[in-house]
Amino acid sequence: MANTTSGSYTFDKTFAIDDTIAEAYERIGLVGSSGHQLLSARRSLNLLFQEWGNRGVHFWEIGHANVNLITPVAGTGAGRIYKFFRSSGDGTNAACTDNDGSTTTTAFYGVTDIINCAYRKDLANTSSQADTGMTKVSRDTYAAFANKLSTGTPSQWWVQRFIDHVSLTIYPTPSSTAVSEGHLSIYYVQRIQDLDSTYTDATDLPYRFLPAMVSGLSFILSQKFAPQRTQELKLLYEDDFARALAEDGSAASTYITPKTYYPNI
Repeated sequence: MANTTSGSYTFDKTFAIDDTIAEAYERIGLVGSSGHQLLSARRSLNLLFQEWGNRGVHFWEIGHANVNLITPVAGTGAGRIYKFFRSSGDGTNAACTDNDGSTTTTAFYGVTDIINCAYRKDLANTSSQADTGMTKVSRDTYAAFANKLSTGTPSQWWVQRFIDHVSLTIYPTPSSTAVSEGHLSIYYVQRIQDLDSTYTDATDLPYRFLPAMVSGLSFILSQKFAPQRTQELKLLYEDDFARALAEDGSAASTYITPKTYYPNI
């Protein structure tokens, strides 16, 4: 018999939501789900994804974008505030809106936090493009700035996270020169996409998180339908999730340097 393989690497994209739900129910001893049980499982899976948002940054949900800067408008207040609105649920992209009401871009979806911001000069020039790092500050630090109307090249930023949007405030307010020459280069965290009533869809997860997803759903469903197995399934879920989380991301070199100690003599 020939030693052949499938040559395919698409299981994570063909492992549909209905398969996930069926696998989770089988693990708690239920085979053949009713309509209510399907709805209950989908709701639980969406809640599981929200709970994952409280467990730190997931690297497959990190996005990058360049945000257009806008020339200051008289009477719009101190600084420049860019609001990244979440989707309204209709599948369209959310808009990034400036504090004077101008829409700067529509390339954002499901933004929950901004983790890095830099001033990027000469975006269109592929040979001499240059980034200048900006410092993230706290609300207290920003509030202490004496002249929030000062203009120049943006060098500092801070973030506010609201129910329906995330706002990015930059300081100083970009001057007309800074606007004409540069953009904001940001890295942001996106939410895991919701599950809707299309049970044949795949989930918004990389393949290495599928075991944790099934284990987590089994754990939640056991609280409803098999409470005697809840503790056991919780341990399996936490183990699968910890293993997936340890594998997530991209490792960097680690350097350990001995500490020099000079005792008082």
